[in-house]
Amino acid sequence: MSGAILAMRGGGFSEEPDNPLLDRFALSLARRERPRVCFVATASGDAEGYVARFYRAFAEHDCRPADLGLFDRRVGDLRRFVLEQDVVYVGGGNTASLLSVWRTHGLDSILREALDAGAVLCGVSAGMNCWFEASTTDSFGPELAPLHDGLGFVAGSACPHYDGEAQRRPLYRELVASGFPAGYAADEGAALRFDAAGALVEAVASRPAARAYRVERGSDGGGANERPLPTRYLG
Repeated sequence: MSGAILAMRGGGFSEEPDNPLLDRFALSLARRERPRVCFVATASGDAEGYVARFYRAFAEHDCRPADLGLFDRRVGDLRRFVLEQDVVYVGGGNTASLLSVWRTHGLDSILREALDAGAVLCGVSAGMNCWFEASTTDSFGPELAPLHDGLGFVAGSACPHYDGEAQRRPLYRELVASGFPAGYAADEGAALRFDAAGALVEAVASRPAARAYRVERGSDGGGANERPLPTRYLG
């Protein structure tokens, strides 16, 4: 059984606490009816409040929640622990720092193994960016910048917050027009589902008007073409 990647721009318990549609959808992709769900808050420095919000939110779902901290690591056999999980849910924060810490602990290669074994890998913001080859991020300061060394489980680039932050859409279009890898953008509340090989399956949303997009360099080498993707509202 191969797994899935659910790249969420926003929504979920951390941004829409009263709208569980995306979290329920992530759980519905799991290989078990009562899945093990592990929250990874590396991008926020394993912020205790963030982890506590995860446990409060997922206590409302029929699942078995856990968390994985890497700054004060308590898990000895990391590979065994991660491979026991059905859903790995990655929180938002600093994408560049997340990638560095994961690689130091060897979590990057373990997550690839988990995906191939049938796990669902999902997350918001930094938890969206990390699965792609490249992305736009504020990891390096208040101004947005390109990041080129994502995990590459999905080919191309990602741009979260597409309709939520004024800089995102124009910067991403400019980058793609200049040769940045083509990829996917997502409005607040939109998510992109990929199979384990990185092929797009569908776009979904927790808000009726939220959309996802394919953004590619223009065929004449000038500008960027933005194509809205059919986006299924989960409500």
